[in-house]
Amino acid sequence: MTHVALDQDRAAGSLYRKVAADLREAITSGTFGDAGRLPAEGALAEQYGVSRGTVRQALAMLRADGLVTSRRGTRRVVLGTARVQSFSELLSFTHWARSMGEEPGGRLESLIKRPADAAEREQLRLEPGTEVYVTLRLRTLSGTPVMVERTVYPPRVGEVVAELPPDVVSHTEPLREHGILFTDADHTIDVVAANADDARLLGCRRGSPLLREKRRTTDPTGTPVEWSQDRYLPGTVAFSIHNSLASSALSRHARDND
Repeated sequence: MTHVALDQDRAAGSLYRKVAADLREAITSGTFGDAGRLPAEGALAEQYGVSRGTVRQALAMLRADGLVTSRRGTRRVVLGTARVQSFSELLSFTHWARSMGEEPGGRLESLIKRPADAAEREQLRLEPGTEVYVTLRLRTLSGTPVMVERTVYPPRVGEVVAELPPDVVSHTEPLREHGILFTDADHTIDVVAANADDARLLGCRRGSPLLREKRRTTDPTGTPVEWSQDRYLPGTVAFSIHNSLASSALSRHARDND
């Protein structure tokens, strides 16, 4: 892990995010090992040249991501080394990757326009005979393949996607510029066997297990804007959920941009 002196004159929000990003990189690279303990708050504050309050904010972010936990009378304990997506970040692979200090990448493998099948019509609330745009994309983190993304778009969204460059990193951001907002989503997570396309793109064996996240995303009016399934290589991502008795639904809060 590379430790750098952080500029004390910068905004506190930027400081704790930088500390969190550095510690996250160390955790995901296995520096502390599973169930290992992080240095004490005082040691971390001295190491980074920041206050203990800034360190606590950084550790709180890591705890929210499911990377560390605290046990009474001990220092923070590492829960695991897989990258963690909060449910808010599942709305954008690019947003999540950048929050992790990774460089997101995307490559369009195919884009076709065809009539929606029954399941797609149900998910996207389309009339029989409506044509949809179907994309197959490889997603990477700092050049390493981690996920195959299959997305079905309704006509008004697909028409915009079809005009984007094939190597565009994010679909969400240019769609936002066209007034198409991704504001809420339903997620289903399970395990599936890699098919021929998955094996070719991810470099795994056909039939090997992949973590699948199915997602239907809606705009502020509740209108579906995508029906997607993302297939991740094992060990490349983990998912965190926060539940509360105060609410009957999962809470999704987008983080501020750095």
